Amino acid sequence: MASNGSEPLIGLTSYLEPAKFLVWETEAALLHRVYVDGIVAAGGIPVLLPPVSEAHDRLISAVDGLVLVGGADVDPARYGQEQHATTYTRPNRDAFEFGLLRSALDSGKPVLGVCRGLQVLSVALGGTLVQHLPETVDNADHQPSPGIFGTTTVTLAEGSRVASILGAETKVPCYHHQAIDKLGDGLVPAGWAADGTIEAAELPGDGFVLGVQWHPEQNPDDIRLFEALVKAAKERE
Repeated sequence: MASNGSEPLIGLTSYLEPAKFLVWETEAALLHRVYVDGIVAAGGIPVLLPPVSEAHDRLISAVDGLVLVGGADVDPARYGQEQHATTYTRPNRDAFEFGLLRSALDSGKPVLGVCRGLQVLSVALGGTLVQHLPETVDNADHQPSPGIFGTTTVTLAEGSRVASILGAETKVPCYHHQAIDKLGDGLVPAGWAADGTIEAAELPGDGFVLGVQWHPEQNPDDIRLFEALVKAAKERE
């Protein structure tokens, strides 16, 4: 048990990016606040994990659950492809998050992957990605324009963990130009957009390992996925 109180500690990966605030223009370790607010509203204590350490096992031992957040694309070299012109990567995040994920899976800690987080989960287990979704489907619902979230209706698999949380169908905020191609070993598809794009996948069994291609943090009125993660973390205490 990482925490001693009733509120579990939930680790959230974060970015190293150029940022400007007050009089400062510098590289910062940062994360969209809506992730933090979602964990707090769900009854957890958020702990930001910047990609600056190789102590993956120690970090995972210090938290009760893990959120792999959205962001830059996974380096396609990790799934045996050349980089597409539209693919933008952050190698420091890849190394850090793949390490954290492996430690979390090995220790049975609950994991929720958000957008990029689903892709990290799948690639880490041997999957591949579609590097530029607009080349295969109409991407209007998945990523309408820069900085604008689309709304996608997702059909969820009967009997899946995510369906037990959200029901048979859900409308979600989406922002992604990549998607699952071949799922990683052991993962099962659990949600699809109308065009067939995989929007959710999970590891079957008693453990909580779930990835969604959409952005639940962008809907503060629906924190059910964060609540499910926090509940799973509490149940392990």
